[in-house]
Amino acid sequence: MKKHFKFWLIYSISGLITIGAGLSLFGEALAIKISGDETSTWFWWGTAALVVFNSGISLIGNGVKHRVHYEREKRDLG
Repeated sequence: MKKHFKFWLIYSISGLITIGAGLSLFGEALAIKISGDETSTWFWWGTAALVVFNSGISLIGNGVKHRVHYEREKRDLG
């Protein structure tokens, strides 16, 4: 039971941090795009932002799965 709680905590916090990082990268890509930079660096920043943001969503989803397992085991034992 404790392992699911630990995994929930790790995945949820990691997911929130990763989502924040992805949004920060998106802001950077947006700033580069608005500044009128002629190179396509904003595209690569935006692509990295999508990858990081979606990774965060996946981590949170995995955290939710472990929380459900934790709640079920807690209900069944007590």
